[in-house]
Amino acid sequence: MSGATDTVTLARVGGSARSWWTLPHRWRNPIGLLGAAVVLLTVIVALAAPLIAPYDPDAQESERLLPPSSSNLMGTDELGRDTFSRIVFGARVSLQVGIISVFIALLIGAAFGIAAGFLQGRTDAWLMRGVDIMFAFPGLVLAIVIAGLLGASRTNAMIAIGLVYAPAFARVIRGSVLSVMSEPYVEAGRVVGSTNGHLVRQYVVPNIVAPLIVLISVYLSSAILAEAALSFLGLGTQPPEPAWGGMLNLARTYMEISPWMAIFPGLAIMIVVLGFNFLGDGLRDVLDPRLRAS
Repeated sequence: MSGATDTVTLARVGGSARSWWTLPHRWRNPIGLLGAAVVLLTVIVALAAPLIAPYDPDAQESERLLPPSSSNLMGTDELGRDTFSRIVFGARVSLQVGIISVFIALLIGAAFGIAAGFLQGRTDAWLMRGVDIMFAFPGLVLAIVIAGLLGASRTNAMIAIGLVYAPAFARVIRGSVLSVMSEPYVEAGRVVGSTNGHLVRQYVVPNIVAPLIVLISVYLSSAILAEAALSFLGLGTQPPEPAWGGMLNLARTYMEISPWMAIFPGLAIMIVVLGFNFLGDGLRDVLDPRLRAS
């Protein structure tokens, strides 16, 4: 009897016992929480790098190619620099490139996607054909071409990555805008004389935030991976500044005698990329209305 009473109480408070439990369970998604923990730890490491790193990342204070030890947790590189300190400071580079390049992609993609979805007609057709042309090129190859034309630097790498990912944002945003434009409240806004700018601000933008949050979290991982690839090829962050991709490039020559030079930067890239992907999966489960309704 007590169990039945509790169920009725839950139904009265939350609509039903099932709806009361659904959202908390989605917030307790273990994959999403693991991803959030990894991302949070990465941000803390990046912000507190001077406090965490035992050595200056550019200082040649130890012997060359030392194995991991108590004084050098991840060994040293070919110049005697502490690998752990360089990985810690490399987190700053990866997060900076990831955040800024995704922000660039978001701005460009939002402009194209909202214009295509809101105006429709010929504007939609022309803009989406341009997006299709961009999708015809492999993303990494296009980023290499753009970074090569602009010049090898971290700033140009961020611009290249942002331009490459902008079409993906444009396509997703366009689809979300088209879905919103079919809603009755948008037509009601037109009837009462709302301007296009007001319709976009009042109805379109607030209703496309949820898919954008998920998309941003997923493409942050892709941007970090792309930055590592560009740095590995010498088109991203330039030495002696620590970057995980650049560290992997330097480690190629010493793989047989000093494998830890490649293992630890590779692990850092893998863990951070997985963390953002897991976070994206968790956010999708929380924010996707179709999953919440199931």
